[in-house]
Amino acid sequence: MRFSLAESMCAPENYIPLAIAAEEAGYTSFTIPDSIAYPEVSDSKYPYTPDGNREFLDGKPFIEPMILTATLAAVTERLRFTTFVVKLPVRNPVLMAKQAMSLAVLSDNRLGFGVGISPWPEDFEITGVPLAGRGKRMDEMIEIIRGLETGEFFEFHGAHFDFQSIKMSPAPTCPLPILIGGHAEPALRRAARLGDGWMHAGGDAEALSGMLDRLGELRREYGREKEPFEVHVISMDAFTVDGIKRLEDLGVTDAIVGFRNAYEADTTTLDQKVGALRSFADKVIAKV
Repeated sequence: MRFSLAESMCAPENYIPLAIAAEEAGYTSFTIPDSIAYPEVSDSKYPYTPDGNREFLDGKPFIEPMILTATLAAVTERLRFTTFVVKLPVRNPVLMAKQAMSLAVLSDNRLGFGVGISPWPEDFEITGVPLAGRGKRMDEMIEIIRGLETGEFFEFHGAHFDFQSIKMSPAPTCPLPILIGGHAEPALRRAARLGDGWMHAGGDAEALSGMLDRLGELRREYGREKEPFEVHVISMDAFTVDGIKRLEDLGVTDAIVGFRNAYEADTTTLDQKVGALRSFADKVIAKV
């Protein structure tokens, strides 16, 4: 089992010392959140809170994920950075590929590229991207990123994107791990069909087990059941050694852990954050 530290919506100056402390404590990865903007007026519902409330996001600090990843990679040596998740369909795929490839090169392949479809229609509106067709557009973007990251000439002619043969340099020495986020059936299908892994955003254990069973079915359907596949999960089982064993039995490869409720105001100090991540490392990471 590998362990990822989840911290978001905290004071921006906390990120560098937290990444350094996580690396020293034995964590494998640090998750990197993404949020573009908070609309003043919206009737959208957040899919991962019980009542769909989104107000916890109002005024919260989010650093652009590629910039934050580059900053933290520069002050660490081994820690991986996993975007959780980049809202891919509202971005340009060629520019996104250039950013992700550059980060992979400069960090010595320490980028896990978690991607998903934004739950906010406003994200599409403010970036001038159609909401309709977002799933198929995301599929094309993944194909484009995979083509460009080879460092060879690549051209693309799809329903949403069309460009001549181009080459991007430098290219990473390893393919970018593309991890698909989302709990809905289309997200699970996309992860099974196109992804190198799946990212889970939390929920009860029964629902998680059902989603993992479905992923297994879909991977067999697409003939990919023997390929390497990462499973990143948020679960209360991750906080005990016995719970970690249960997650391993389900096929989980990466446990995502955090030490405060991100949906509430952050009242913890940096020292408290560092103390919590170190305590967990001593009680769980060191014993599995």
